[in-house]
Amino acid sequence: MTALALLTDGSAVTVRELGPADVSALLELHRSLPVEDRYLRFFSTSPHQLEDFVERMVSPDEPTHVVLGAFRGDRLLGAASYVVVRETDFAEVALVVSHVEQAHGLGTLLLEHLASLARSRGVRRFTAEVLTINGRMLRVFTDMGFVVGIVPDREVMYVELVLQPDDRYLDAVSARESVADVASLSHVLRPGSVAVVGAGRSETSVGHAVLRNLVDGGFTGDLYAVNPHAKSVAGVDCYASIEELPEAPELAVLCVPAKAVPTVAEECGRRGVRALVVISSGVEPTALRNAVSAHGMRLVGPNCLGVSTSSNAVRMNATFSAHATLAGDIGLVTQSGGIAIGVQEELRRLGLGLSTLVSTGDKLDISSNDLLMWWDQDADTRFVVLYLESFGNPRKFSRLARQVSRSKPVLAIRAATSEAGQRAAASHTASTATPSVIRDALFRQAGVIAVDSVPELTDVLMALSWQPLPRGRSVAVLSNAGGLGVLAADACVREGLRMAELSVDTVKALSELLPVTASSCNPVDTTAVVDGQNFARCLDLIAADPAVDAVITVGVPTALGDPTEGVHRWDGKPVLAVRTGQTERLPDEVPCYAEPARAAAALARLVERAEWLARPAEFLGLDRVDLDTARGVVARRADGWLSPDEVVVLLKAFGLPVLGGTLVTTEDHAIAAQLAYDAPVALKAVADDLLHKSKAGGVELGIGDGPAVAEAFRAFRDRFGDTLRGVFVQPMAAGGRELLVGIATDEKFGPLVVTGLGGVDTDVIDDRAAALAPLSTTDADDLVHGFRAAGRVLAEKDAVAVREVLLRVAELATALPEVVELDINPLVVTETGCLVVDARVRVAPVHQADPFLRQLRTS
Repeated sequence: MTALALLTDGSAVTVRELGPADVSALLELHRSLPVEDRYLRFFSTSPHQLEDFVERMVSPDEPTHVVLGAFRGDRLLGAASYVVVRETDFAEVALVVSHVEQAHGLGTLLLEHLASLARSRGVRRFTAEVLTINGRMLRVFTDMGFVVGIVPDREVMYVELVLQPDDRYLDAVSARESVADVASLSHVLRPGSVAVVGAGRSETSVGHAVLRNLVDGGFTGDLYAVNPHAKSVAGVDCYASIEELPEAPELAVLCVPAKAVPTVAEECGRRGVRALVVISSGVEPTALRNAVSAHGMRLVGPNCLGVSTSSNAVRMNATFSAHATLAGDIGLVTQSGGIAIGVQEELRRLGLGLSTLVSTGDKLDISSNDLLMWWDQDADTRFVVLYLESFGNPRKFSRLARQVSRSKPVLAIRAATSEAGQRAAASHTASTATPSVIRDALFRQAGVIAVDSVPELTDVLMALSWQPLPRGRSVAVLSNAGGLGVLAADACVREGLRMAELSVDTVKALSELLPVTASSCNPVDTTAVVDGQNFARCLDLIAADPAVDAVITVGVPTALGDPTEGVHRWDGKPVLAVRTGQTERLPDEVPCYAEPARAAAALARLVERAEWLARPAEFLGLDRVDLDTARGVVARRADGWLSPDEVVVLLKAFGLPVLGGTLVTTEDHAIAAQLAYDAPVALKAVADDLLHKSKAGGVELGIGDGPAVAEAFRAFRDRFGDTLRGVFVQPMAAGGRELLVGIATDEKFGPLVVTGLGGVDTDVIDDRAAALAPLSTTDADDLVHGFRAAGRVLAEKDAVAVREVLLRVAELATALPEVVELDINPLVVTETGCLVVDARVRVAPVHQADPFLRQLRTS
């Protein structure tokens, strides 16, 4: 393995496995340590023993010896190793870090990578011996975030780490990564000096435009231009090359021809540049990435609009936008330069501005995940906006977005996905897992507000920027035009909002204030004769009603006055205005929309955010889970569909309520099974490539005697011939509502849990809900009630039991990534519980990279 990763000071190191060629570097590292730091097994031995250890590590007879090293250039800064104790799942671990590198988190980084590699190879625990006097090393182990056991024994502390990446560990990794990432991004977003390489004299060149924007925007640091054919451009002195600059710029913006980019990037790295923004398009990615990685630089682009920031510390517009960025509190990251310009212009028109703009372009390095970590700690940013055409690491994105959303609204413009329709799949569950379904599930669970256009984005941003969140879904509509008020009420209902029932006192007060022809019930129609002053009084009366959570006003100007002039803020409750044909900002920071439907949609997004913030994010530890048994079932079959009896064992290992049954291969055994149950049974054929048994005639129900069992068995044998592997005999289940519960696995996003109508309804009605595993209790509740028919299906059934099934299935999906498809169909739901009547499971080898491992994008 080889990875590029960041230390806490923002510098980059290369982490890779060591071999015999690295023995001399290990010995040199060991010799460089003060005597008191030579404290751990293997690295505290003589040079000869150390060389023997490394040679054993790569020997074919000793595959369980692993050493990782961290390099800056060719210099080894630290190393971590483990040796598996024979015939166990734990390994002895050792760690050594160069004395001068011990304050930058290198030891912790090495241990994280070592633990991730060990887990992928079946190691479950690390043990280590630490001298009692070595408090720094002990803190490295205890701060990792794993469950730690420590046993003191005179001068030595015996430490054990359980390599289970639970929430505590992932939170600790995320916190360390955030510190390192923010430090490295400061070279991009808070640079003290910038050089524009390729700053052309022609005003029509991109390089000239970038330099001009930096000058006109009042860049607060030192600014340089690189152009071998000019003495100055846009009033900035030019130099012939990066090498000739009076200092190494912190950030270089490359606007040179695509073929020259890798060479110029290499020159920047040698000169000491810390970060690059590559505007050029058509760049060969591998050569550019190699140059950036070799020198530990951060990279935005290539093929991008650039970056800008309007913080109090640094003002910088390193883009080729036509207009300067309006300063504000919105952070924007986008893969599309056109989207960036469109959002900028629309926000400018409404008086909203950006704290940060990053156009990632081809996204070879810096991505939305990096920016989420930056904005999470950036006091200048109150709102986050994303335009993503692809996800490099969606599982990390989900965790980061969920964290940021707790304190700052995160909005995303949904973009087209690469696959247009449903992917081919053998199971009903897998056929649900289209890219858009998975993406929307990710956004919903992470609290990301999803929109479908730039106007919808700005509609929501206006409401979020200027109005409080509502306390509920009850809305009142106030209008001086009855028809528009009705349209507003209809739009609210379509968005899932409720029309508030005004109190008797409110209706009476409105009646006393309005003409006889007015309507004082919600939606309130003041008639066209009411002026702005009386319209304001009506707004106060309605907003004061405890039954009202939010107000939408709809006004059209008449010869008697403009009622919108009376619209104003109301403390604690959002007020949104509609003035036909105009989207604007009213004087009292009330957002005003061009039509009722846009106001209702914006208000609905505020309601959804308020509800998401109120959700408890609780992940339950489940009892009755026998993980060892479950792993044993999966390990016995490398690839393919499990047999029915294997499925039963697997599901029972996770505490699922399985009906069970008996797998038989002869008529006599089938008859014996029916007699043992002493009740009518169901017979289900088990045959090669037979997945949808009912459709293929592979199910016989309600068979109550031996002759009927034998007849059904013979019919299966005639129908399926040599492909028949057996018959699964089950007692008939009690009647109830039938649901589908399943797992589908995406290579990038991980497992998706699906539920919806089951039984024959699965093929007739496509009504399902989906969420990404792992599931919180609230995620499971959302799934239970997420499909359209849920209200009717579960009206008198045990929804709590369904929720527990979903949580257990999600636990199975998380613990056993080898289970790539699971269909429970039907899950029979009664007034007293649930029963898994039929299920099938497919396993396959998985080679998923650790999504939470700290490393920069290198491919």
